[in-house]
Amino acid sequence: MTIDNDSPYLAFSREAWSELRDTVHQPLSEAELTCLRGINDKVSLAEVRDIYLPLSRLLNLYIKAKQRRSKVLDQFLRKEARHVPYIISIAGSVAVGKSTTARILEALLARWPQHPKVALVTTDGFLYPNAVLEERGLMRRKGFPQSYDIRRLVQFVSDIKSGKSRVTAPLYSHLSYDVIPDEEQVVEQPDIVIIEGLNVLQSGMDYPHEPHRVFVSDFVDFSIFVDADERLLKTWYVERFLKLRSGAFTDPDSYFHSYAQLSEEEAVATASRIWQEINYKNLKQNILPTKDRAELVLTKGMAHGIEQVWLKK
Repeated sequence: MTIDNDSPYLAFSREAWSELRDTVHQPLSEAELTCLRGINDKVSLAEVRDIYLPLSRLLNLYIKAKQRRSKVLDQFLRKEARHVPYIISIAGSVAVGKSTTARILEALLARWPQHPKVALVTTDGFLYPNAVLEERGLMRRKGFPQSYDIRRLVQFVSDIKSGKSRVTAPLYSHLSYDVIPDEEQVVEQPDIVIIEGLNVLQSGMDYPHEPHRVFVSDFVDFSIFVDADERLLKTWYVERFLKLRSGAFTDPDSYFHSYAQLSEEEAVATASRIWQEINYKNLKQNILPTKDRAELVLTKGMAHGIEQVWLKK
Protein backbone atom coordinates (compact mmCIF):
# COMPACT_ATOMS: atom_id res chain seq x y z
CA MET A 1 0.00 0.00 0.00
CA THR A 2 1.26 3.47 -0.90
CA ILE A 3 0.24 6.50 1.17
CA ASP A 4 0.54 9.95 -0.39
CA ASN A 5 -0.45 12.65 2.07
CA ASP A 6 -1.41 14.93 -0.83
CA SER A 7 -3.72 12.36 -2.41
CA PRO A 8 -7.23 11.51 -1.23
CA TYR A 9 -6.55 7.86 -2.17
CA LEU A 10 -4.61 4.91 -0.81
CA ALA A 11 -2.81 3.15 -3.68
CA PHE A 12 -2.54 -0.65 -3.80
CA SER A 13 -0.62 -2.86 -6.20
CA ARG A 14 -2.46 -5.96 -7.34
CA GLU A 15 -0.39 -8.07 -4.96
CA ALA A 16 -1.00 -5.84 -1.93
CA TRP A 17 -4.73 -5.62 -2.64
CA SER A 18 -4.97 -9.40 -3.07
CA GLU A 19 -3.78 -9.96 0.50
CA LEU A 20 -6.86 -8.15 1.80
CA ARG A 21 -9.26 -10.89 0.74
CA ASP A 22 -8.44 -12.49 4.09
CA THR A 23 -10.12 -15.92 4.32
CA VAL A 24 -12.67 -15.31 1.55
CA HIS A 25 -12.65 -18.29 -0.80
CA GLN A 26 -13.25 -18.38 -4.54
CA PRO A 27 -16.97 -19.00 -5.09
CA LEU A 28 -17.01 -18.85 -8.91
CA SER A 29 -16.23 -21.64 -11.34
CA GLU A 30 -14.63 -21.16 -14.74
CA ALA A 31 -17.99 -21.93 -16.37
CA GLU A 32 -19.74 -19.25 -14.28
CA LEU A 33 -17.04 -16.69 -15.07
CA THR A 34 -17.34 -17.42 -18.80
CA CYS A 35 -21.00 -16.38 -18.62
CA LEU A 36 -20.07 -13.14 -16.86
CA ARG A 37 -17.32 -11.98 -19.23
CA GLY A 38 -17.99 -9.29 -21.81
CA ILE A 39 -17.26 -9.76 -25.50
CA ASN A 40 -13.72 -8.41 -25.23
CA ASP A 41 -12.89 -9.12 -21.59
CA LYS A 42 -10.15 -11.53 -20.55
CA VAL A 43 -10.80 -11.52 -16.79
CA SER A 44 -9.54 -14.74 -15.20
CA LEU A 45 -10.32 -16.62 -12.01
CA ALA A 46 -6.98 -15.33 -10.71
CA GLU A 47 -8.19 -11.77 -11.18
CA VAL A 48 -11.46 -12.58 -9.44
CA ARG A 49 -9.40 -13.94 -6.53
CA ASP A 50 -6.90 -11.06 -6.42
CA ILE A 51 -9.19 -8.09 -7.15
CA TYR A 52 -12.87 -8.89 -6.79
CA LEU A 53 -12.81 -11.06 -3.66
CA PRO A 54 -11.09 -8.35 -1.57
CA LEU A 55 -13.54 -5.81 -3.02
CA SER A 56 -16.53 -7.98 -2.17
CA ARG A 57 -15.18 -8.36 1.38
CA LEU A 58 -14.79 -4.58 1.73
CA LEU A 59 -18.29 -3.96 0.38
CA ASN A 60 -19.73 -6.59 2.71
CA LEU A 61 -18.20 -4.78 5.68
CA TYR A 62 -19.55 -1.44 4.47
CA ILE A 63 -23.01 -2.88 3.89
CA LYS A 64 -23.19 -4.47 7.35
CA ALA A 65 -22.13 -1.17 8.90
CA LYS A 66 -24.79 0.69 6.93
CA GLN A 67 -27.45 -1.80 7.97
CA ARG A 68 -26.49 -1.36 11.64
CA ARG A 69 -26.60 2.41 11.28
CA SER A 70 -30.06 2.27 9.69
CA LYS A 71 -31.38 0.16 12.58
CA VAL A 72 -29.98 2.61 15.12
CA LEU A 73 -31.56 5.56 13.30
CA ASP A 74 -34.95 3.85 13.05
CA GLN A 75 -34.77 3.01 16.76
CA PHE A 76 -33.90 6.60 17.64
CA LEU A 77 -36.74 7.95 15.50
CA ARG A 78 -39.11 5.32 16.94
CA LYS A 79 -39.92 4.14 13.46
CA GLU A 80 -40.56 0.67 12.15
CA ALA A 81 -37.42 -0.82 10.64
CA ARG A 82 -37.19 -0.09 6.92
CA HIS A 83 -35.65 -2.15 4.13
CA VAL A 84 -33.30 0.29 2.41
CA PRO A 85 -31.07 -1.18 -0.33
CA TYR A 86 -27.36 -0.40 -0.47
CA ILE A 87 -26.60 1.30 -3.81
CA ILE A 88 -23.32 0.80 -5.68
CA SER A 89 -22.52 2.70 -8.88
CA ILE A 90 -19.97 1.67 -11.50
CA ALA A 91 -18.76 4.20 -14.07
CA GLY A 92 -16.12 4.29 -16.78
CA SER A 93 -15.53 4.64 -20.49
CA VAL A 94 -17.07 2.69 -23.31
CA ALA A 95 -15.05 -0.55 -23.83
CA VAL A 96 -13.31 -0.43 -20.42
CA GLY A 97 -15.21 -3.48 -19.13
CA LYS A 98 -17.47 -1.92 -16.50
CA SER A 99 -20.35 -4.25 -17.43
CA THR A 100 -18.20 -7.29 -16.66
CA THR A 101 -17.12 -5.70 -13.38
CA ALA A 102 -20.79 -5.14 -12.50
CA ARG A 103 -21.79 -8.73 -13.31
CA ILE A 104 -18.89 -10.21 -11.32
CA LEU A 105 -19.70 -8.06 -8.30
CA GLU A 106 -23.36 -8.98 -8.58
CA ALA A 107 -22.46 -12.68 -8.50
CA LEU A 108 -20.00 -12.36 -5.61
CA LEU A 109 -22.09 -10.10 -3.38
CA ALA A 110 -25.10 -12.40 -3.72
CA ARG A 111 -23.02 -15.20 -2.14
CA TRP A 112 -22.75 -13.33 1.17
CA PRO A 113 -25.46 -14.46 3.63
CA GLN A 114 -26.20 -10.91 4.82
CA HIS A 115 -27.43 -9.67 1.42
CA PRO A 116 -28.39 -12.49 -0.93
CA LYS A 117 -30.69 -10.43 -3.18
CA VAL A 118 -28.69 -8.26 -5.59
CA ALA A 119 -30.14 -6.36 -8.57
CA LEU A 120 -28.05 -5.05 -11.48
CA VAL A 121 -29.46 -2.17 -13.50
CA THR A 122 -27.72 -0.49 -16.45
CA THR A 123 -28.50 3.10 -17.34
CA ASP A 124 -28.82 2.22 -21.06
CA GLY A 125 -32.56 1.73 -20.59
CA PHE A 126 -32.85 5.36 -19.49
CA LEU A 127 -31.56 6.65 -22.81
CA TYR A 128 -34.21 8.48 -24.77
CA PRO A 129 -35.64 6.33 -27.61
CA ASN A 130 -33.90 6.79 -30.95
CA ALA A 131 -36.93 8.62 -32.35
CA VAL A 132 -36.58 11.26 -29.63
CA LEU A 133 -32.81 11.51 -30.11
CA GLU A 134 -33.31 11.93 -33.87
CA GLU A 135 -35.89 14.64 -33.30
CA ARG A 136 -33.53 16.51 -30.97
CA GLY A 137 -30.46 16.02 -33.15
CA LEU A 138 -28.72 13.93 -30.49
CA MET A 139 -28.04 10.61 -32.25
CA ARG A 140 -24.35 11.51 -32.55
CA ARG A 141 -24.38 12.36 -28.85
CA LYS A 142 -25.87 9.08 -27.70
CA GLY A 143 -24.29 8.25 -24.35
CA PHE A 144 -23.68 11.92 -23.52
CA PRO A 145 -25.57 13.17 -20.44
CA GLN A 146 -28.19 15.02 -22.50
CA SER A 147 -29.20 11.79 -24.27
CA TYR A 148 -30.61 10.31 -21.03
CA ASP A 149 -33.97 10.82 -19.39
CA ILE A 150 -32.26 12.01 -16.22
CA ARG A 151 -35.51 12.79 -14.41
CA ARG A 152 -36.74 9.24 -14.89
CA LEU A 153 -33.39 7.77 -13.85
CA VAL A 154 -33.20 9.90 -10.71
CA GLN A 155 -36.80 9.04 -9.82
CA PHE A 156 -35.97 5.34 -10.20
CA VAL A 157 -32.98 5.59 -7.85
CA SER A 158 -34.95 7.75 -5.41
CA ASP A 159 -37.74 5.15 -5.29
CA ILE A 160 -35.17 2.40 -4.67
CA LYS A 161 -33.58 4.37 -1.84
CA SER A 162 -36.93 5.15 -0.25
CA GLY A 163 -37.57 1.41 0.10
CA LYS A 164 -40.48 1.08 -2.32
CA SER A 165 -41.52 -2.54 -2.64
CA ARG A 166 -41.66 -2.57 -6.46
CA VAL A 167 -39.74 -0.33 -8.85
CA THR A 168 -39.36 -0.70 -12.61
CA ALA A 169 -36.64 0.32 -15.06
CA PRO A 170 -36.85 0.45 -18.89
CA LEU A 171 -34.90 -2.12 -20.88
CA TYR A 172 -32.49 -1.55 -23.77
CA SER A 173 -31.56 -3.74 -26.73
CA HIS A 174 -28.01 -3.60 -28.04
CA LEU A 175 -29.23 -5.47 -31.10
CA SER A 176 -31.75 -2.82 -32.14
CA TYR A 177 -29.66 -0.06 -30.49
CA ASP A 178 -32.82 1.30 -28.90
CA VAL A 179 -35.01 1.23 -25.82
CA ILE A 180 -37.40 -1.74 -25.94
CA PRO A 181 -41.00 -0.47 -26.00
CA ASP A 182 -43.35 -1.74 -23.28
CA GLU A 183 -40.69 -3.90 -21.58
CA GLU A 184 -39.22 -3.28 -18.16
CA GLN A 185 -37.01 -4.69 -15.44
CA VAL A 186 -38.79 -5.19 -12.14
CA VAL A 187 -36.80 -4.56 -8.96
CA GLU A 188 -38.47 -5.81 -5.79
CA GLN A 189 -36.80 -4.89 -2.50
CA PRO A 190 -33.23 -6.07 -3.15
CA ASP A 191 -30.53 -5.87 -0.50
CA ILE A 192 -28.10 -4.29 -2.98
CA VAL A 193 -28.61 -2.44 -6.25
CA ILE A 194 -25.67 -2.07 -8.66
CA ILE A 195 -26.14 0.74 -11.18
CA GLU A 196 -23.75 0.64 -14.11
CA GLY A 197 -23.37 3.44 -16.65
CA LEU A 198 -21.16 6.02 -18.30
CA ASN A 199 -22.23 9.05 -16.31
CA VAL A 200 -23.45 7.75 -12.93
CA LEU A 201 -20.83 9.79 -11.05
CA GLN A 202 -22.09 13.13 -12.33
CA SER A 203 -23.30 15.57 -9.71
CA GLY A 204 -24.57 19.12 -9.39
CA MET A 205 -20.97 20.31 -9.88
CA ASP A 206 -21.37 19.45 -13.58
CA TYR A 207 -24.40 21.72 -13.88
CA PRO A 208 -23.51 24.99 -12.09
CA HIS A 209 -26.56 26.74 -13.55
CA GLU A 210 -28.89 24.18 -11.94
CA PRO A 211 -27.66 24.14 -8.31
CA HIS A 212 -30.77 22.45 -6.92
CA ARG A 213 -30.85 19.53 -9.33
CA VAL A 214 -30.64 16.04 -7.80
CA PHE A 215 -28.46 13.35 -9.43
CA VAL A 216 -27.97 9.59 -9.19
CA SER A 217 -24.74 10.17 -7.26
CA ASP A 218 -26.73 11.77 -4.43
CA PHE A 219 -28.30 8.38 -3.61
CA VAL A 220 -25.21 6.18 -4.04
CA ASP A 221 -23.51 4.55 -1.02
CA PHE A 222 -20.33 3.40 -2.78
CA SER A 223 -18.99 4.38 -6.20
CA ILE A 224 -16.46 2.63 -8.46
CA PHE A 225 -14.65 3.95 -11.53
CA VAL A 226 -13.06 1.50 -13.97
CA ASP A 227 -10.09 3.25 -15.59
CA ALA A 228 -7.48 2.69 -18.31
CA ASP A 229 -5.12 4.69 -20.50
CA GLU A 230 -6.95 6.42 -23.37
CA ARG A 231 -4.86 4.65 -26.01
CA LEU A 232 -5.80 1.27 -24.56
CA LEU A 233 -9.47 2.24 -24.52
CA LYS A 234 -9.37 3.05 -28.22
CA THR A 235 -7.58 -0.23 -28.99
CA TRP A 236 -10.16 -2.20 -27.01
CA TYR A 237 -13.04 -0.36 -28.68
CA VAL A 238 -11.71 -1.18 -32.15
CA GLU A 239 -11.08 -4.83 -31.17
CA ARG A 240 -14.63 -5.11 -29.85
CA PHE A 241 -16.02 -3.53 -33.01
CA LEU A 242 -14.20 -6.11 -35.14
CA LYS A 243 -15.60 -8.98 -33.05
CA LEU A 244 -19.12 -7.56 -33.31
CA ARG A 245 -18.64 -7.12 -37.08
CA SER A 246 -18.23 -10.87 -37.46
CA GLY A 247 -20.74 -11.65 -34.72
CA ALA A 248 -23.78 -9.64 -33.64
CA PHE A 249 -23.64 -7.28 -36.64
CA THR A 250 -24.28 -10.21 -38.99
CA ASP A 251 -27.83 -10.51 -37.60
CA PRO A 252 -30.19 -8.88 -40.14
CA ASP A 253 -32.09 -7.31 -37.23
CA SER A 254 -28.98 -5.56 -35.93
CA TYR A 255 -29.01 -1.77 -36.14
CA PHE A 256 -25.39 -2.05 -37.32
CA HIS A 257 -25.97 -4.84 -39.85
CA SER A 258 -24.43 -2.76 -42.66
CA TYR A 259 -21.10 -2.78 -40.83
CA ALA A 260 -20.89 -6.57 -41.22
CA GLN A 261 -20.10 -6.02 -44.90
CA LEU A 262 -17.04 -3.89 -44.23
CA SER A 263 -13.56 -5.20 -44.90
CA GLU A 264 -11.26 -5.38 -41.89
CA GLU A 265 -9.45 -2.24 -43.01
CA GLU A 266 -12.73 -0.38 -43.47
CA ALA A 267 -14.01 -1.65 -40.11
CA VAL A 268 -10.90 -0.42 -38.29
CA ALA A 269 -11.23 2.99 -39.95
CA THR A 270 -14.94 3.18 -39.11
CA ALA A 271 -14.45 2.16 -35.48
CA SER A 272 -11.57 4.63 -35.09
CA ARG A 273 -13.72 7.45 -36.46
CA ILE A 274 -16.68 6.62 -34.19
CA TRP A 275 -14.33 6.45 -31.21
CA GLN A 276 -12.70 9.80 -32.00
CA GLU A 277 -15.86 11.71 -32.90
CA ILE A 278 -18.21 10.36 -30.21
CA ASN A 279 -16.83 8.13 -27.47
CA TYR A 280 -13.53 9.94 -26.96
CA LYS A 281 -15.30 13.30 -26.74
CA ASN A 282 -17.75 11.93 -24.18
CA LEU A 283 -14.86 10.44 -22.20
CA LYS A 284 -12.93 13.71 -22.07
CA GLN A 285 -15.88 16.05 -21.54
CA ASN A 286 -18.14 14.07 -19.21
CA ILE A 287 -16.74 10.78 -17.90
CA LEU A 288 -13.10 11.34 -16.91
CA PRO A 289 -13.85 14.55 -14.97
CA THR A 290 -15.95 12.46 -12.55
CA LYS A 291 -13.25 9.88 -11.77
CA ASP A 292 -11.96 11.61 -8.63
CA ARG A 293 -15.42 11.38 -7.06
CA ALA A 294 -15.28 7.59 -6.94
CA GLU A 295 -14.68 5.81 -3.66
CA LEU A 296 -12.62 3.21 -5.52
CA VAL A 297 -10.74 3.30 -8.84
CA LEU A 298 -9.77 0.09 -10.64
CA THR A 299 -6.94 0.79 -13.09
CA LYS A 300 -6.44 -1.62 -15.99
CA GLY A 301 -3.25 -2.29 -17.91
CA MET A 302 -2.23 -3.56 -21.32
CA ALA A 303 -3.66 -7.08 -20.96
CA HIS A 304 -7.05 -5.73 -19.78
CA GLY A 305 -6.20 -6.84 -16.25
CA ILE A 306 -6.50 -4.65 -13.18
CA GLU A 307 -3.03 -3.59 -12.06
CA GLN A 308 -3.77 -0.98 -9.38
CA VAL A 309 -6.54 -0.21 -6.93
CA TRP A 310 -7.12 3.25 -5.50
CA LEU A 311 -9.29 3.44 -2.38
CA LYS A 312 -10.44 6.77 -1.01
CA LYS A 313 -9.11 7.47 2.47
